[in-house]
Amino acid sequence: MIEVKEITKNYGNGESSFQVLKGISLKIEDGEFVVILGASGSGKSTFLNVASGLERPESGKVLYDGKDITAFSDSELTEFRKENIGFIFQQYYLLQNMNVEKNVKMGADLAGNRDYKKVIEAVGLGKKLHKYPSELSGGEQQRVSVARALAKNPKYLFLDEPTGALDEETGRQVLDYICELQKEYGFTVIMVTHNLNIAEMADTVIRMNSGRVAEIYKNQVRKTAYEIGW
Repeated sequence: MIEVKEITKNYGNGESSFQVLKGISLKIEDGEFVVILGASGSGKSTFLNVASGLERPESGKVLYDGKDITAFSDSELTEFRKENIGFIFQQYYLLQNMNVEKNVKMGADLAGNRDYKKVIEAVGLGKKLHKYPSELSGGEQQRVSVARALAKNPKYLFLDEPTGALDEETGRQVLDYICELQKEYGFTVIMVTHNLNIAEMADTVIRMNSGRVAEIYKNQVRKTAYEIGW
């Protein structure tokens, strides 16, 4: 379980300092699919960064199964992320001089996973192991980033607008892959998105507004990537 307690986060210094997160508290159960919604500037991406350990809060705690990661040293926090956390962003962040296999192997090596080719097959890129990013479509590049994140065998997968740069068909395909892999591997998904329809795929939806949690609700029925609007 992830438990966030009274998290605050500021950016800037002195008179130019402003508070982005204003005392957020919530819980995320293991194995959940959580979608975070909110307008630009609501603090949802900052919350994702703090909850995942990419950034430190000004105050408050972030606990994973009772362990407060905000109390970790930098090296302990890096080790924690390496062992537990996967990230997928709107930008693919692939290394252009490495082919599909080598990009995914980078993630696998962090966890000592030698069985990473199964993940490449799972995202439908088994026949493109030796293709370079410049030879792939945007959807294929995003699937490589999905495979790279999952090759770490993460317990928690954080996604920041993963379909933001994709067309509808490709976006649905990527979301479907993520959901199928979640069913197989059982990891927790925490996704930030502007697409209100994607919220219908979640177990739990968190709405943020002006650095606070405005609403949390659960879906009685989860829709698939091909059942939602776009």
